[in-house]
Amino acid sequence: MAQQAVFDAQAVTEAVAEGIARIENASSTEELKAIKTQYAGADSAMTQASKAIGALPADQKKDAGKLMGKLRADFGRAFGARETELKAQEEARALASETVDMTLPIRRKPLGARHPLAKVMEDWEDFFISMGWRISSGPEVETEWFDFDALNFGPDHPARQMQDTFYVKGSQARDAAGFVGSNMVLRTQTSSDQVRALLEYGVPLYIASPGRVFRTDELDATHTPVFHQCEALAVDKHLTMADLKGVLDKLAVAMFGPEAKTRLRPSYFPFTEPSAELDLWFPDKKGGAGWLEWGGCGMVNPNVLKSAGLDPDVYTGFAFGMGIERTLLLRHDINDMHDLVEGDVRFSKQFVMGE
Repeated sequence: MAQQAVFDAQAVTEAVAEGIARIENASSTEELKAIKTQYAGADSAMTQASKAIGALPADQKKDAGKLMGKLRADFGRAFGARETELKAQEEARALASETVDMTLPIRRKPLGARHPLAKVMEDWEDFFISMGWRISSGPEVETEWFDFDALNFGPDHPARQMQDTFYVKGSQARDAAGFVGSNMVLRTQTSSDQVRALLEYGVPLYIASPGRVFRTDELDATHTPVFHQCEALAVDKHLTMADLKGVLDKLAVAMFGPEAKTRLRPSYFPFTEPSAELDLWFPDKKGGAGWLEWGGCGMVNPNVLKSAGLDPDVYTGFAFGMGIERTLLLRHDINDMHDLVEGDVRFSKQFVMGE
């Protein structure tokens, strides 16, 4: 059986006084609501005292009722006054935090971000310029002669077939330099600039040719039909594989840090002899440091020198080329080449702080 409430005038008066004191010190409307629940809610001393009035003798009920009315009025006035103050303070803080200075200049259009591929290409150019080399750029729509014939690709070489090369409609086309070829193609390699540069600048020649190339590759995580390469070519007297290896080691350090180094494995390319696959010692390789394929290189094939009218008994040269996207993927641990071509500005913005 529930215990009947007892009316205690002194206790309820002290409880209300305590509640009013807490109201005056409340620092937020949320705190104020909690005080109201505690001192004027269903389980509060005021509510229990009001319920106990019914059990009082008739001559005491009137005075008890007046007391409770006064206590509720005092509590309500204190609560209402403090609530008004706190609401005004909170509104003022909210307005201050949302204030906009209309006199300040703003960017009306959001800024994009520089694509990391452009930064890597700039790093390549800076490396070669620091050695005194020339940055060369040949045409992207090229004659078959410069793209294949001058580089010692035979007429039946698989790379010349439609599955690898984008051919431009028309025959006997003349390129910007006035050279005629049986067909025009979208260049499959920046190596097409080798003989063009030899004819234009002569020897000795030290050039790097970064730029876009085109192949009919399937679009997957590591290939796209349009990508970027950097081909480097040096032709002079007395150049050897040792000179080639020295430049490759310096380039690896410039691109990947002081721990990077290179090694060469025998291979075959029509425009170099001897030829080698270039491997990179990569400290940040997944699963631990190790070797990764980076590109191809070798000594310039004598037939390429002859195409430029040079005597291979007098001049030698070396050449190498790497994919710029592959360099970027390795440097920043990017797994999907789609991220480079989709044009999502959020991808590019990740690299802004690294420039």
